[in-house]
Amino acid sequence: MQYRQLGSSDLKISAVTFGAWAIGGWMWGGADEADAVAAIQAGIDAGVTSIDTAPMYGYGRSEEIVGKAITGRRDALQILTKYCLRWNAKEGEFLFSPDDPRFGKTDVYRNARPESIMYECEQSLRRLGIDCIDLYQCHWRDGTTPLEVTMEAMDKLVQQGKIRAAGVSNFTVEEIAACKAVFPLASDQPPFSMVHRQVEADVLPYCRENNIGVIVYSPLQRGLLTGKITPGYRFNPGDHRADSPLFKGENLRKVNTFLDKIRPVADGHRATLAQLVIAWTIRQPGITAALVGARNPSQVTENAAAADLKITDEEMSTINSLLDELKLDA
Repeated sequence: MQYRQLGSSDLKISAVTFGAWAIGGWMWGGADEADAVAAIQAGIDAGVTSIDTAPMYGYGRSEEIVGKAITGRRDALQILTKYCLRWNAKEGEFLFSPDDPRFGKTDVYRNARPESIMYECEQSLRRLGIDCIDLYQCHWRDGTTPLEVTMEAMDKLVQQGKIRAAGVSNFTVEEIAACKAVFPLASDQPPFSMVHRQVEADVLPYCRENNIGVIVYSPLQRGLLTGKITPGYRFNPGDHRADSPLFKGENLRKVNTFLDKIRPVADGHRATLAQLVIAWTIRQPGITAALVGARNPSQVTENAAAADLKITDEEMSTINSLLDELKLDA
C-alpha cells in the first residue's frame, strides 16, 4: 500500500481508501452488516487505513457500521466523514426527496450553519465511537450559508480537538478558493473516473498548485468499470444505477468494448480490470487517493492490491489513447 500526505495537513492516508457509501445500504439496494464489518477489517489488514463515510450514507447506518468495525483498532486509522446533508431538520437549502425502499421518503437539506455542524459533529463522533475525526468534509455547498461562516466552524472544531483537518466535497474551484482564504483546506473530494474526468479542467490543476489533496470518489464509476455489468444486468430494488444512462444501451456497450481492449494490460499483470482502473486512477497527477467501496472481504482485498500494481508508462499511454477514442452520450 502507498501512503500519501494529504495536502498541507499532517494526515497521511492510504492511496486506496475504503469508501463506505454502499455499506450504508441507501441508494445501493441494501447491504449486509456482517459482511460490511468484515470488509472494513479485511481492508485494514491489507493496509487500507483510511475509511471515508458520511451521515447521509444510510441515515447514520454507514457511520455506525464503521464504528463497529474499527473498535480496538482506531489508533492506526484515519477516519474521514462529512457534514451538511440533513434529513432530520428542515433548515438550509432543499436538495431533494429520495425514496428508498428500506428508508422511506425523506426531504434532504444542505445545511452548513455552525449550529448544525456542531450538532452533526457530535452525532458522528457518537456513531463512530471516537473522540476526534481526522478529516471533516463539507458534503455539498449550502448556498444559504456564507462559506466563511462554515469555515469558522471548522476552526472552532479544530481548537476543540474534535477534528484534525477540514476538507470539502463537490466544490468548484471558486468555492475551494473562498474556503481556503479563511481556513486551510486539506482536501477536496470530487467525482472522477476514466469516463468522468471533468475535474481535470480546473479542480485538479488548482489543487496541485495550492497543495490541496484530492480524494476522488467513484473511480470505478459505481461498478461500471469492473467489467461485471453487462447488458441485461439486474439491479436490486432501490439501486440508483438502474436509472443512469451510463449503465444502459449504447453507452454500456461502448464501455464494455473499451474494457475488452484494456483487458490484456490487466492480464499481463495478473490483475483484474478493477485493479487496473484503480491503479490508473491513483497515478493521475494531483490525485492523492481513490475511494473504493466493497461489500465483502474479498472485494476489499482485491481493491487494496491495486495500489501495488506497477503500470508502465507505455501501458498508461495505451490506456489513455483508447480513452481518447471513447465517446459516450452521457
